[in-house]
Amino acid sequence: MEQIIETIHIYHTNDVHSHFESWPQISRYLRERKRQHIEHEEACFVFDIGDFVDRSHPFTEGTAGKGNTHLLNQAGYDAVTIGNNEGITMSKTALNLLYEDANFDIVLGNLWDDGQYPEWAIPSVSYTTGKGTRVGIIGATAEYQAFYSKLGWQITPPRETLKKLAEQMKDEVDVIVCLSHMGIHEDERLAAECPIIDVILGAHTHHLFPEGKFVGPVLLAATGKYGEYLGHVTLKIGLDPKKITDRKAVLYRTDQLAHVEEDVREVNRLIDAGNQAMNEKVFFNPIPLRQNLFGESELSSFFARALIAYTEADCALFNAGIFLGSLEKGWVSKGDLHALLPHPINPCVVTLDGELLTEVYEQSLNKEWPEIEIKGLGFRGTLMGAMIHERLYQNRYGQLFAGNREVLAGKTYTLATLDMFTFGFFFPALKEAEKDYYMPELIRDIFGWYGKEQNID
Repeated sequence: MEQIIETIHIYHTNDVHSHFESWPQISRYLRERKRQHIEHEEACFVFDIGDFVDRSHPFTEGTAGKGNTHLLNQAGYDAVTIGNNEGITMSKTALNLLYEDANFDIVLGNLWDDGQYPEWAIPSVSYTTGKGTRVGIIGATAEYQAFYSKLGWQITPPRETLKKLAEQMKDEVDVIVCLSHMGIHEDERLAAECPIIDVILGAHTHHLFPEGKFVGPVLLAATGKYGEYLGHVTLKIGLDPKKITDRKAVLYRTDQLAHVEEDVREVNRLIDAGNQAMNEKVFFNPIPLRQNLFGESELSSFFARALIAYTEADCALFNAGIFLGSLEKGWVSKGDLHALLPHPINPCVVTLDGELLTEVYEQSLNKEWPEIEIKGLGFRGTLMGAMIHERLYQNRYGQLFAGNREVLAGKTYTLATLDMFTFGFFFPALKEAEKDYYMPELIRDIFGWYGKEQNID
């Protein structure tokens, strides 16, 4: 007797980062495919694996991310998990409000608020198909302990959390799907350590699996970044007994999905909506502040003073590439600040021994760095640009000073910088040093605060 088979379709996105260039096509395709599967009595689920929100886009910034939630609603998503862009670039209040209008589940097992899950999140959920197959969903996000704790959240190790959740639900469901914003290496470890999970939909490291990847019996799938691909996993389920008989993953290039004239207008409407929401005036700028990518400028000097004034650090260090334009004389709006500094980057004060501060200063003089292209780390520009030093300088005898103090081994100094420089990629000494991250303030918030503090109105 031929075995009765059910086909389950899973569509997934990850790390869209508010790149909406192809979003109208993606949304339309998902709605059409779900309608077709329902007509054929096939189960269909749509998931996002985090970092759908990115505050570098004016629509996201202007709507505090709630516009992104509306887009997911429109496209018919069933569940999402969060990425670090939802989790640590938004204030705790903003994240608590982000999903209040969501028509989908937020599956997140490793984020806590005073010992409880946030009201908007659940650690796992189970869906039952029309043919009775029980599909369990678990989810977790990357563990940025220092950042989450600074915002008032508690974050637990995601891989261990996911293994516990899978064990808890394995006897209650027929299929386990994991929404993992941990990164490719953690996904591979999870698959090796927990083969009772059937599918891991991955994210965070922007990896791409054109046809999926198997680690033992576990199928890993991921779509890269920026909505460039849409993922489709199909599971064939034997109904008596309930068992997966086949599993496959494919990707669709979103620039090859059907376009209509209205798509471009829809993307422009999102940008316009964000810009309109950020028309609020912040401060009056009495003189033009020009950008200089490869040296100091009026603009870099203004921000350097702002960073010192806000953090009260001894000295400051940052790169000129953070400025994506200049500021003209006149009123500066929230939108102007966002266009100038779109990065979800926080300021940070690092406490260093004089020997290490000297090492950092000497590394910052690398003549090749200004031309380096930076990708990731929260940076939304292109080139590093010149390294800017504020109150950190050598006198004519070659002695290094931080403020008015000579930098000496055995003495400690405070350096205000950008959080992206504390991860060890450029300055290894900053990775292990004592740090105080300023959150939820982004660097554009510091810039705007200083403008107002100067009584420029």
